[in-house]
Amino acid sequence: MNTALTNILDQWKSAIDDHDPARVAALFTKDAIFQGLHPYGVGRDAVYEYYDAQPIGMSPQYKVLETRELAENLLLAYLTVDFTFTDRPTITVNLSVLIADGLIAHYQVSRL
Repeated sequence: MNTALTNILDQWKSAIDDHDPARVAALFTKDAIFQGLHPYGVGRDAVYEYYDAQPIGMSPQYKVLETRELAENLLLAYLTVDFTFTDRPTITVNLSVLIADGLIAHYQVSRL
């Protein structure tokens, strides 16, 4: 697996585990397109607001399914993510991310 991808995803997981939306947002480009399970937003403020609203104790466990190197320093990844909670059932989603120069430039979640 790509080292840059593992690095960014492990930081993303750690920041979510710590309920630190500022750290999560810092992993995204300033103009990132962000689509969680709510209407999409653009930029770090949208990412911050989304993760700030998530419950403490939420934790993602991810598995990378596919990657494509689109260009130098541009990587597309497709994952499955289980978001676990302390007080509700796990939510499983598919996640596509575009990593540009070590930051997340596009984040798209879908539920099946």
